[in-house]
Formats: sequence, C-alpha cells, structure tokens
Amino acid sequence: MSSDRLKDKVAIVTGAGQGIGLGIARRLHNDGATIVIAEYDVAKGRNAAESLQRGTFIETDVTCREQVLAMVEVTLDQFDAVDILVNNAYPTGIPPGRLEDREDKEFERAFKGGFMSAWWAMKACFPSMKDRQWGRIVNLGSLNGVNAHPYTAEYNSAKEGLRGLSRTAAREWAKYGICVNILCPAATTPAYESFKKYSPDNAAMMLQQNPMGRMGDPEQDIGSVAAFLASEDARYLTGNTLFADGGSHINGVSWEPPLGQ
Repeated sequence: MSSDRLKDKVAIVTGAGQGIGLGIARRLHNDGATIVIAEYDVAKGRNAAESLQRGTFIETDVTCREQVLAMVEVTLDQFDAVDILVNNAYPTGIPPGRLEDREDKEFERAFKGGFMSAWWAMKACFPSMKDRQWGRIVNLGSLNGVNAHPYTAEYNSAKEGLRGLSRTAAREWAKYGICVNILCPAATTPAYESFKKYSPDNAAMMLQQNPMGRMGDPEQDIGSVAAFLASEDARYLTGNTLFADGGSHINGVSWEPPLGQ
C-alpha cells in the first residue's frame, strides 16, 4: 500500500537499519516522504538507504550528543527542513537483571540512548518545525515501561521518561503546529527473535496472551501507525500513547525472562 500523503516531507528515522525503524522508514517512504536513515551500523544503514528511492544515510550513534546534532544539521543542510522525526533507536548491550543488581552505568546508558538522544533531536529539529508551523514527532515507547515489567528497570524508566517528555512537548509546541505522540509497538524484529531463543517459554506465553495471537509486521502493522501520526490526518492528535501491539496492553502480558539464581 502506498500514497502521496507525505509527499515533499523530510523524515529522520533513528535506528532505521533494521527492525521497527526500517519498517517505519519504508512505510513513510511509500507514502511519499524522503527518508534520512540515522543508524550506527554503517552496513545496515547504507543498505537501508539504498533500498529506498528517496533515502540517504547518516551514520549516527544516538548515545553521542554531537552525532545526534550533526544528524539534524546535515539533514537541514541537504533538504532545508525536518518535517518528521521518529526517535526509534535504543542502545543495545544491557541484559535483563534484577533491580537490586543494577549499576549506575546501566541507567546512564539507557537514559543517554533512550531519553537524552530523543531530547537532543527534538530540540535540534524544533526551530525548523516552528518556522514552518508544522511538525510531527513520533517517539517509540514500550509496554515494558507502561506496565513496569520486571528485570528491565533502566529501559522502563527511560521509556517512561520519554513519554513524559513527549506529553510536555505536545503541550508546549502545539501552538506551532507540532504534534508529538508516543507509539508502543510489538513486532517481529531481530531483538524479538533473540528473545525467543533466550526465553522461549516466556515468548510463547506472551504470544498466547496477545489477543490477536501474533507479533506485528514492522512495516505493515507498526509503520502504518507511524505514517498516520506523521501525516496531516493526525493534525488534531497530540500527547497520546498509541499501542500497536495486537491488544497486548489491554490485560497485559507476562514478561519474566529467566535470570537463574
């Protein structure tokens, strides 16, 4: 499915080399947008950009403020605008663990890559959006944070902090025609496939508790919602949390991967 409702719009999607980020980038592109693939993995980022007719790649480590600011600066220099910002990237390398065993460095990494990175990008994009009196910001949240799932305290906290930031930005920036929303997805991604191998019983239980009985497709099920939020169709929708998760949020799911003794 494709349309031209995002024609002439420029979108930055962070972490778009694979998974949900790539699915969102493809759907925005199918709706007419020019896509900036912001990705720290050079090979994946280049491949993603080359697969799009109107795509470009900017190497970006979202845990680095200078690289996030450069991402926006290069986009503005090349396209003279940032109309849509999708903050999807999150730093890897923090395994599940009990709260009492967590260290400051794990929270610091989670907040730098999962909260501060979005704030840096939002603040950098704001002047362009304000000048044009139009902007769409979609920040990726998580049911893990909303339902306070165990063993991912740093992730939950960063994602819930991002929800608070998004709601505040929605309130303050609405007068400039900027809509800010949170999207909490559930999709088949490389991370989900790794989780299935790590905790197959828990993954199977979660799938059974999903009312639709399946994980979403990154492009068709998650990207379609992001494209709606990025469009003029969502011009009166801001400060909301949307769950594209097959209904998993309604009664919740049992997230409890094994940690051993």
